[in-house]
Amino acid sequence: MPLTETICDEKIVITIEPKQPFEEKIADQKTVVYSTLIDPAVIKIAAETIKGKLFAKYGFLKTKPEEVSIVSISKYYKPYIVVSGKYTVDYYRKRVSTVKVADDVSEVLIGIDRLKPKQVTGSYGQVYRGIELPSQEHVKKEVKASLVFGSSGQPISLDELPLSPSESNPEEVLAKSCKKEIPREFGLSILRTRIFKRPTDASWIDNELFEVNERVVIYVPIFKVLFRKVQTGKEKTLKFNGLTGKLIHK
Repeated sequence: MPLTETICDEKIVITIEPKQPFEEKIADQKTVVYSTLIDPAVIKIAAETIKGKLFAKYGFLKTKPEEVSIVSISKYYKPYIVVSGKYTVDYYRKRVSTVKVADDVSEVLIGIDRLKPKQVTGSYGQVYRGIELPSQEHVKKEVKASLVFGSSGQPISLDELPLSPSESNPEEVLAKSCKKEIPREFGLSILRTRIFKRPTDASWIDNELFEVNERVVIYVPIFKVLFRKVQTGKEKTLKFNGLTGKLIHK
């Protein structure tokens, strides 16, 4: 094993040219748009049944339904980003090991190297004579992650990600909805931040790979209903899931 520091009559220096081959394997991003399963007429019926509760007086007195009008019902698409991948790195790091020797040892020969003992203080305060053996440790690390998050980068539980049939022409559907699509690098940036952590103790890197094997953006239809109290003009907005028709409370 080559030594990075040698004590002898003629100093011998052995060097290895460092290399840092970095490779990326990035899967193409797939766009999925869930089909809207609830008709707007059903959403309107649901909105009519609850509009009297929106502008309650003193927090408990209901407003008469005829005092609240439904101004508009619109649909937009809420994106969920699904991305998974791994980061692997194969590298070397420097290490110096201390070997205890007898008090009467003046030097230790290892191959052509002559190592001089010196006084060493151990981790528990004990003092002894030893030699230092510089070396390189070969280390392999792998970090994996599968992430689901919203458009602002907040993590989402898999339980919150609904299942539904999807549209056959997702790009066309999104274009008609005037929905601004998620930037293609958005999911990659979050995954990189989570798993791509190059070792700080590496003397050189032999192989390094950042691999993304899944990239999906799922758009879920959401109905937004705008209500207005006739007498005051005060407005409130509620959202309904376009897959189930259920009111979204957050």
